[in-house]
Amino acid sequence: MTHPSPSTRAMVPFVSVENMMRLVHHVGLTRFLVELTDAITDDFKRWPAFDKTSRVPAHSAGGVIELMPTADDTLYGFKYVNGHPKNMAEGLQTVTAFGVLARMDTGYPLLLSEMTLLTALRTAATSAMATRALVRPDARTMAMIGNGAQAEFQILALHAVCGITDIRLYDVDPAATAKVMTNLAGYGLNLTACTTPQDAVLGADVITTATADKRNNQVLTDNMIGAGVHINAIGGDCPGKTELHRDIVARADMFVEYPEQTRIEGELQQMPPDHPYTELWQVLTGDAAGRTRPDQITLFDGVGFAIEDFSALRYVHAASQNTAFVQMLDFIADPDDPRDLFGMLARAA
Repeated sequence: MTHPSPSTRAMVPFVSVENMMRLVHHVGLTRFLVELTDAITDDFKRWPAFDKTSRVPAHSAGGVIELMPTADDTLYGFKYVNGHPKNMAEGLQTVTAFGVLARMDTGYPLLLSEMTLLTALRTAATSAMATRALVRPDARTMAMIGNGAQAEFQILALHAVCGITDIRLYDVDPAATAKVMTNLAGYGLNLTACTTPQDAVLGADVITTATADKRNNQVLTDNMIGAGVHINAIGGDCPGKTELHRDIVARADMFVEYPEQTRIEGELQQMPPDHPYTELWQVLTGDAAGRTRPDQITLFDGVGFAIEDFSALRYVHAASQNTAFVQMLDFIADPDDPRDLFGMLARAA
């Protein structure tokens, strides 16, 4: 039996941060967000086909490091990701990540990719997916509460996928709001900087919260939320961290990704065990109702789930094929004779 040489079998495509940025611009940011939203939607519609487990965390005083794995019959994917809110004060990213996509039949990796940028894109696409399924059809105004690293991606995804045009911005740090105003100046959006969260949510059809403090917080209080609003609560992504007053959660209809994880990390952790929710995948397949009336308050309790990362890796793997936006890494020890790993090492001398 002959075996392919390492040059033909063991090299693994790698998408670096630089090449991820080049790939996004090559595809076009709007198209990338729309297609990524559709890719995640497609995988959510086949939710029962996936192995599912809550992310595996390692907590410290400063933050958390997590592994997020999932697989279907043919592909396996995982993401390594951290969340360290204190990093911002030190000039570091609060979130960094990388991921791997592999074949289930051989275990060989198909792709190694940066996922710091890709996580922001997939998180925005997931919010767009939930918003598209749950928002009122006439929605045009969005309040973005928390104007950090996620904000521009969230806004552009809802603009591209859901037709949102008017953006009301609030952050405890005015410099963060100014950053978003500058970054999005050329995108044809109506941008308004607000000095209070109450001002930001005034007249909003969609409210997205993406704050970074690792604690129970009340970014929104019950009196701010009017009838018919859709809320994407995406900042509460670990135990002990929430963004909404409990009364908002109590009167909204809640939609979640993976309940076992949301129960630990999302707004759902504030509620009793019997608090009702609907799994978002069931809305997307038509097996459960989403919005049923215009005055309904819908809440997507988004904590981020591994299937979204799987979808993102699958999309990038396809989009980067036959492009210059990958590097081939000698990543797998793969001797000509699979039984002779030592011989490969010895010959290298």
